[in-house]
Amino acid sequence: MADVDAPVKLLRREVLGKGLNALRSQGDIPAVIHNHGQESLHVMGAEIELLKVYRAAGKHHPLNLQVDDQKFLALIKDAQFDPVKRRLQHIVFQAIRQDETVEAEVPIRIEGDAPAEKVGLIILHQLDSVEIEALPKDLPDEFVVSAEKLVELHDKITVDDLVVPPGVTILTDAEHPIATVAETRAQVADEAEEAEAEAGEEAAEGQAGEAGESDAANQEAPKE
Repeated sequence: MADVDAPVKLLRREVLGKGLNALRSQGDIPAVIHNHGQESLHVMGAEIELLKVYRAAGKHHPLNLQVDDQKFLALIKDAQFDPVKRRLQHIVFQAIRQDETVEAEVPIRIEGDAPAEKVGLIILHQLDSVEIEALPKDLPDEFVVSAEKLVELHDKITVDDLVVPPGVTILTDAEHPIATVAETRAQVADEAEEAEAEAGEEAAEGQAGEAGESDAANQEAPKE
């Protein structure tokens, strides 16, 4: 794994537009640094190194970028991948300042085993990360939440269950579910079959009752 606190060395690039594919074929990845409203800086770096940096830093860990004699503190705002080959295609960096709050995307990790899984239920993972706001020094690497709360059907963990460190504001809706206990498809199908069978039995009993009432009425009717 890359050392996310070590300088990430990038080179300026003149190649734009159609020439980018040739750049990628040589093992370099185009990138851009947005710098507080100033003119964006077009740069590039080795694919292997930038991929390691992205996997380690994600969109939440500040990086120290170095381009010639210029240094930037930055977050990765976007990383584009080829939809078929899944190879890194482009990275967008956003320069930040230590004394200004920034918005970042921080991953969520569910820790431990959910009791619900031990009785045959499944856990639906509905949110992998949350949007937060904080000073760069306060940005957490991840949020960890216990799976112990996931016991019975429909139990859930929401954003509100996250333990938020001082200086961090979560921007994602507090009621947004992170994980929910659900039934397997087989269990749902079995329940549907049982409900259908019960409905059939009730219908049959209803018809039998109606037939009995009709017979009784015919027997009680006076003869002419």
